[in-house]
Amino acid sequence: MSTQGPLISRRTGLAATAAALLTGAAAPGATARAADRVRGGAAHHRLGRDADRRLQRDVDAVLATGATGVLAEVQTAHGRTTARAGAADLATKDPVPWNPYYRIGSDTKTFTATVALQLVGEGRLALTDTVDRWLPGAVRGHGNDGRRITVANLLRQTSGLNDYLAAGADEGDFTPEGYRRNRFRSQPPEEQLKAALSKPPLWLPNADNPSQERRWAYSNTNYVVAGLLIERVTGHPWAQEIHERIIEPLGLRHTLTPGTSPYVPEPTATAYTYFPGHTRPTDTTLSYGGGADGCVITTPHDHGVFLRALLSGRLLRPAELAAMQRTVPADDWIPAPGVRYGLGIAWRPVPGTDGGIWFHGGTSLGCVSECGVTPDGATAATSATFTLRLDGPGQEAQAKATLRMIEGALRAQ
Repeated sequence: MSTQGPLISRRTGLAATAAALLTGAAAPGATARAADRVRGGAAHHRLGRDADRRLQRDVDAVLATGATGVLAEVQTAHGRTTARAGAADLATKDPVPWNPYYRIGSDTKTFTATVALQLVGEGRLALTDTVDRWLPGAVRGHGNDGRRITVANLLRQTSGLNDYLAAGADEGDFTPEGYRRNRFRSQPPEEQLKAALSKPPLWLPNADNPSQERRWAYSNTNYVVAGLLIERVTGHPWAQEIHERIIEPLGLRHTLTPGTSPYVPEPTATAYTYFPGHTRPTDTTLSYGGGADGCVITTPHDHGVFLRALLSGRLLRPAELAAMQRTVPADDWIPAPGVRYGLGIAWRPVPGTDGGIWFHGGTSLGCVSECGVTPDGATAATSATFTLRLDGPGQEAQAKATLRMIEGALRAQ
């Protein structure tokens, strides 16, 4: 079992399924020694003591919701600061490592959309191309029709395709036993797509101008198909394109696409999941993470470098970056009021900032990734919280505290 959706408080396929189940209560982890909790680091310039204190205060607030371990980084062109709290492992009580590896879940979608838009900029793909043009007959059955779904629909989540996670979910998966049974099981994208197509679509995009469809619903299936399109257009594996177009050019030495491996490199922290009805957490660090919809493993620093490069125009030409930022209302996606979704990235208003913030967010078993970046790419905030509760007020409180942390970091710069 894997999850690639954004924060569990958002009504994604997995969240909607898990919300129907019972909740578990979280237990807080140990706090790192005060003298070693905030680091500007010898290898880079610090943003200053005020930034250190703000970030540490907000990281501590996330921990206080019952998370086991948290780390966040704020970076600008002038320096960065990092804060941590809690334990990397509840048994050893060791602190969360600096710059740990973690699964970013659906933050992967921003990487995938970037590659697709690079192909658009090269004239090899068009946002108005239909799925059927590149993958004839792949999206058919039960009323689904790839002739009515464009690349823009996939990337903007306006296709109407069902989420394969919800379509193939079973309540037995949302247990410690279900996790252990499935943790080494990978799903090829064709299997994921088959699950999604086993049910009628939520809608079919407007036949006259499908790429301009504005009905919106979050579905991991859209990015499964986007990955298949990238492979068909380029003739290369999706992971190769991500590496050669983003990871290598930006020097992201701590970012990888693990394929079918369920392992996360060291240093990392234990990823704890509270399954419904269980008051003790399960170590869910080993888990298959999906593909183009959610498999990237990175560090807070590398993630911030990517976001700053993207919004500052280093990865996309102006026309494609503008296309990425053309949004539709995402009313069912509720990290905060006013969210709008573009092509693999979302926007929300944040008082005290100049033009709101761009973000995505993602969950995997036992780990929540949250991030934000200013519209000019000047400042990025990234975080990993190594606790996931599959429903209930504890996860909602954690999500809200994490959003306040990200927004506070970007508002202060």
